[in-house]
Amino acid sequence: MDGIQYMKITRAFVPNMFTTLNMFSGFMSIVSSTQGNFIVAAWFIILAAVFDALDGIMARITKSSSEFGVEFDSLSDIVSFGVAPSFLVYNLALYEFNNIGILISAMPMIFGGIRLARFNVQLTGFDKDFYRGLPIPSAAGLIVTYVLIFYDESAGLTGFWGIMLIPILVVSSLLMVSLIKYDTLPKPSKESIKNSPLKSGLVLFAIIITAATKGYALFFIFLAYSVSGPLRAVYEKISRFLSGEELDEDSPEETTSLDA
Repeated sequence: MDGIQYMKITRAFVPNMFTTLNMFSGFMSIVSSTQGNFIVAAWFIILAAVFDALDGIMARITKSSSEFGVEFDSLSDIVSFGVAPSFLVYNLALYEFNNIGILISAMPMIFGGIRLARFNVQLTGFDKDFYRGLPIPSAAGLIVTYVLIFYDESAGLTGFWGIMLIPILVVSSLLMVSLIKYDTLPKPSKESIKNSPLKSGLVLFAIIITAATKGYALFFIFLAYSVSGPLRAVYEKISRFLSGEELDEDSPEETTSLDA
């Protein structure tokens, strides 16, 4: 009919739908945190991470990666992996520290936003070998799995476990804006498994041990990934020093990946 325009559904609809579900899960986490349902809030962030992974997979399957998809994904990530974790930890425990608690709680949101903005302006391709800085979903995963393991609905997150939440927030936030190199996850394809057998094996091992421990090991997996970057950076510096090579922080091989 004249004067009526119909919305055209493209291949990008499917990955963008998962990105929308990612953002909505982050919103539901925020709602749950404000209602005091902290375990539910943490699980919504985990669910957002699942949708975040699926949108990247579907973008590759449908070959619909685009600048719009990158921007939309980043906006969703800042909600689900920046704002939602900040709301969670503040309402859960850090409100007791008044203004200091507000500042520390805001760190995942603020540093996560910086991490995503830097990623967007440096993006040169959609499939690369490593990240610069801890990816924001990994930082959020470290925080929420800590809550899922050590928070008790009757006693809360108090004492030693409440105090340890602070360095986890501070260190993970600083790692996000660092230039430390982190491996990307291998793509679910035969070619990727063939080219990266060690990484593929580690991912399979992580899935098996997570299932075997009913999710308990997930925090330690995120922790191991978070410390892998600094440990490798130290190892590479020592190796270069012993071999007499010059240290070059801004290597021309630096790349980023689609999933910030």
